[in-house]
Amino acid sequence: MYAGAFLEDFVLLYPVYAVLFADAGLSPAAISSLFVIWSVSSLAFEVPSGLWADVCSRRRLLAAAPLLRGAGFALWTCLPVYPAFAAGFVLWGAGSSLRSGALQALVYEELARIGAAGSYARVMGRARALGTTAVMAASAAAAPVMAAGGYRAVGVASVAVCVAVSVVMGTLPESRGVPSAPADEVEGSGGRGRGAAVWREGRRQVAQVAGVRGALVVLAALTWVSTLDEYLPLLALATGAGAAAVPLLVLVVTAGMTVGGWCAGRGAHRLAGLLGAAAVCLAAGALSGSPAGMVAVAVAVAFGVFQWALAIADARLQDRVQDGARATVTSMAGFGQEAVAVLAYAGYALGSVWAGPGVLFAVAALPYAVLAVALGVFGRGVPGRAARRRR
Repeated sequence: MYAGAFLEDFVLLYPVYAVLFADAGLSPAAISSLFVIWSVSSLAFEVPSGLWADVCSRRRLLAAAPLLRGAGFALWTCLPVYPAFAAGFVLWGAGSSLRSGALQALVYEELARIGAAGSYARVMGRARALGTTAVMAASAAAAPVMAAGGYRAVGVASVAVCVAVSVVMGTLPESRGVPSAPADEVEGSGGRGRGAAVWREGRRQVAQVAGVRGALVVLAALTWVSTLDEYLPLLALATGAGAAAVPLLVLVVTAGMTVGGWCAGRGAHRLAGLLGAAAVCLAAGALSGSPAGMVAVAVAVAFGVFQWALAIADARLQDRVQDGARATVTSMAGFGQEAVAVLAYAGYALGSVWAGPGVLFAVAALPYAVLAVALGVFGRGVPGRAARRRR
């Protein structure tokens, strides 16, 4: 699992694919349209792929997902034109959706099978931390590979990594058999009837199982600020940092996110208080106008807490969801997260007409102060051991 999480983000194309698009003659508007295609594809495939993960083998879906993304990278490498870039993002969106929901459900249920469901947040938090570390390592490795072989070498290496991820994911344990559904809904109806039964069960859990709907909302809300990491270089520049210093300042924030991932599974009962503190740090750091104070301390702490909080919120959702439609409900959360990400991009673009990065980041912190208060009043505590024993 950890090896797969690292390799998943050790993609040398990540730091250079925007440059690849620009060198292929695409305008900024055309590049933005590719990102829209990517987001829409992820939204379109998210819930159906979760339903599929509750009906089919999750391990097979996890092994297939990186191959779709690798096929997209191969298209970019061999045919660097707009239609190939668009098709690659559609494949990437489909692959990401296959992974979303299936991975969380498989990991949680396998841990629960051996009586270790309580370690889910720690395991997933470390996986996220390894992914963040892999992004930093890929950024460092891309430069010499690019210098030696150009985009073709970087593309081939990225495709090879996707194949490696598929092999690793194919080794994950999956003790679950074919998901069970009510006999009167499935008998004689084949896969379509089973899928319909799972979908109804997923909707029932969201509507009726205590805490599921709230956990979905919290997960989606936490996505807003994590999406803003794309704009961290602009925030660093706005504080007066020179262009040469921007990568170092962003690296500090990335390190903070990595630490947050490694701390997941600890202090979950402090979620409301730490979210409130993170909101204050983000707002104060963004408005400070000081490169060191903003990025190296306040913003790094804030993003680290948000990364930690995402793992906690994911664990809370998994503790509340019941087996039988776990991947379906988790993919509903993924759909909400993708939708919030699109809104975050649009909101930042619109807000940039009137305000700079510092103000926009500070405004983005305000909802988290409200969320912290709401969690403190209505969402105290985490599911206890009794809830876990019932599974």
